[in-house]
Amino acid sequence: MGFKAALSKPFAAIINIQLNKLRKNAVSLQQKTFTGLIQQASETAFGKDHQFAAIKTYDDFKKNVPIRDYEDLRPYIDRVVNGEENIMWPGKPAYLAKTSGTTSGVKYIPISKESMPEHIKAARNALLNYIHETGKTDFVDGSMIFLQGSPILSEKHGIQVGRLSGIVAHHVPQYLQKNRKPSYEINCIEDWEEKVDAIVDETLNEDMRLISGIPPWCQMYFDRLSQKSGEKKIKDIFPNFKLFVYGGVNYEPYRARIEDSIGFPIDSIETYPASEGFIAFQDSQKDKGLLLLADSGIFYEFIPVDEYFDPNPTRIELKDVELNKNYALILNTNAGLWGYSIGDTVKFISKDPYKIMVSGRIKHYISAFGEHVIGEEVEHALLNVAKAEGVDITEFTVAPQVNPPQGQLPYHEWFIEFAGSPKNIAEFSLKVDEALQKKNIYYFDLIKGSILQPLKIMPLKKNAFIDYMRSKGKLGGQNKVPRLANDRKIADELSYYSINE
Repeated sequence: MGFKAALSKPFAAIINIQLNKLRKNAVSLQQKTFTGLIQQASETAFGKDHQFAAIKTYDDFKKNVPIRDYEDLRPYIDRVVNGEENIMWPGKPAYLAKTSGTTSGVKYIPISKESMPEHIKAARNALLNYIHETGKTDFVDGSMIFLQGSPILSEKHGIQVGRLSGIVAHHVPQYLQKNRKPSYEINCIEDWEEKVDAIVDETLNEDMRLISGIPPWCQMYFDRLSQKSGEKKIKDIFPNFKLFVYGGVNYEPYRARIEDSIGFPIDSIETYPASEGFIAFQDSQKDKGLLLLADSGIFYEFIPVDEYFDPNPTRIELKDVELNKNYALILNTNAGLWGYSIGDTVKFISKDPYKIMVSGRIKHYISAFGEHVIGEEVEHALLNVAKAEGVDITEFTVAPQVNPPQGQLPYHEWFIEFAGSPKNIAEFSLKVDEALQKKNIYYFDLIKGSILQPLKIMPLKKNAFIDYMRSKGKLGGQNKVPRLANDRKIADELSYYSINE
């Protein structure tokens, strides 16, 4: 055991004590966070406009601060981006995280000097918590790779601007810098495919022990490594590879293929970082729940998903959530976001401690006929059938077909890239459809009432999704393919990659 590994165990024990306080006191920590945020922002432009000085309770806050998405908050955010001070949070932000919005074009999310350390602390604690739980420390002494965006930052009115992962790269602790990959020079490469090839060349002969990134782009890295090494499994290239850290998308659709590429079921840690804040991480290898970080400078609110688009939806704080109910996640942060709808949906699988699972996106659903099918349901239906049938899924997305050929009923069209195709697509499709009917009563009623016909699957060529993302200039980084859409913008373009073409 090396020096770093030996030192990590007592450090992990200290962090575990802190995390246990979080686990036991989440509600009181949220109240403390709420009070602190309101006090700190009371003299900002936003605080004055919304009478923060008069807010004493959460009910006061709900009366004064409406729920807003990025576009609704944009008048304030634009003032921040233009260099004005004390708009949403005291002073200017330390950074602006640049993201690609689906409806807003480029978005700029403020990161303050108070919120930036929370990103680093959460990532660190996720690893130390794993060490404390498992006793496994070997990965600390080897090389670690973080597949992320370029660390090159630009500047707007005295504020540093970049992708979140690129910003975070500037704050990696010194004790991790020596064994961290890729090198700064390679990390700065903007073209994703060129970057992955360079990372493969740089790491092929390294002692890689921890790999972190968004699953589909990690899979691309694994594929290139395998090709470069003569089709070896990752375990044979990196025999000491012990831990996979991921976030950004649900891992389950990728798990089978990634584990096949590696050569064994590897320990993994799911994280829930966002430009708006680090929200949760998996704190046990025994379950898949993510520990909600109630002391990270974020006050959370929750809206039942089925009320989200109502004029006056129910709006609750942590102490009032129910188990196994889908909520839209609302953030109030120490970077100055207020009543901010991040667009994600979560459900609680535990309240002692408070643990969540990310269940989808508010805007990623299909309800062309009133069915309101969500991401969690389509993933559950597809993956359960695929597992039972021994079928491997590379990637997929679903869209409604509201204008079928004359004489046919409308249907849901599933665009799937298979790593291992089913023997009979028609039979496989019916089984997935039956599984989805069991998950969603509205969809069941529409099928049984002959309003919809059962779903249809369009198999896609190998690398169809990579080719599609490349065509959109969104290959790699933090970019993800939406699982669901209410329109056919993505679907119609993916049709060109059908194996029937």
